[in-house]
Amino acid sequence: MFQGAYIHNIDSKNRLFIPAKFRDELGDSFVIYPSPDGCLFVFTEEHWKDIANQIEAQSKTAADRIRQRTAMYGVDTVKPDKQGRVTLNSELIRRAGLKKEVMIFGMTNRVEIWDLDRWNRMMSQLPDCEDGNSIEELYPEIIY
Repeated sequence: MFQGAYIHNIDSKNRLFIPAKFRDELGDSFVIYPSPDGCLFVFTEEHWKDIANQIEAQSKTAADRIRQRTAMYGVDTVKPDKQGRVTLNSELIRRAGLKKEVMIFGMTNRVEIWDLDRWNRMMSQLPDCEDGNSIEELYPEIIY
């Protein structure tokens, strides 16, 4: 399970350090996917195969194949270098709106990579426990 949040920079060669805690769980190589949420999803190769099979199974019509191409465009399998960095292709950077500083966030079954400014804007819109909201109010069905 992926947990934790880390801020890192993308260097001039589009390389990004992936924290060891995440690399250990992701394996020797892993898949980076441009998510519809405006970030990048990072999956183990095993988890990605399940997702790719779901996408492939939907290619029955011409419209389905267009959606399939859109979903797959920019996806990349990466292998960290000896310093724990991966190179992000230009399409991944463009689709996620990444600049220099990024948030690398563990989200249970995946890692998410967000432009730090976008992350901060999103987080500022979340309900705040100090405003009288609580986790129990957000997720009343979860038993703690």
